[in-house]
Amino acid sequence: MRIVREARRVVRIVRDTRGATIIEFAVVAPVMILLIMGLSDLAYQGYIMSILDGAMQKAGRDSTIQGNDTTPSGAAIDQKVMASVWLVMKSATYVSSRKSYSQFGNIAPESFRDDNGNKVYDAATECFTDVNGNKTWDADPGASGQGGASDVVVYKMTITYPRLFPMAGLAGLSQTVTNSSTTYLKNQPYAGQVSYTPTLVCP
Repeated sequence: MRIVREARRVVRIVRDTRGATIIEFAVVAPVMILLIMGLSDLAYQGYIMSILDGAMQKAGRDSTIQGNDTTPSGAAIDQKVMASVWLVMKSATYVSSRKSYSQFGNIAPESFRDDNGNKVYDAATECFTDVNGNKTWDADPGASGQGGASDVVVYKMTITYPRLFPMAGLAGLSQTVTNSSTTYLKNQPYAGQVSYTPTLVCP
């Protein structure tokens, strides 16, 4: 009789599901929280990038106007871009760069005659087309700065800011995010363009 009572008690304990939800929640919650945090962080990065891209497009249009080719004007335009970013991420830092070219086709390494077929410029034996007049082969023939009238400019802004959630280190990720936005623009023809006629340079 005692054995029967004990067996019934064991069956009741086995069938008792009270408290099971708490255990299930304890198992599932950490995974769900990390997933939600990760998705939120990605969404926030996308939001900041959309703001940066929009501000860069506006800055690109402003940069093409006469008088904005000076260093102070460029710094003021940078500040306008970052003013939009700082509305949503006050601690963001930035680095900007501008390179000018005489035309869109020059935004590439200077072409060269690949005599030996290795696809690498060999200064000792191969000729190249000098598009910027410095008599040296350049992987990037652009000149620093906004350039002048009718010049093509590559304007790049790189921002760095802390992640939305500081626990990113648990997943082996950096605690900061670095994103870049680039815009290509052509300065208005407010004067005659100062350009160099490409010439063939041989050793």
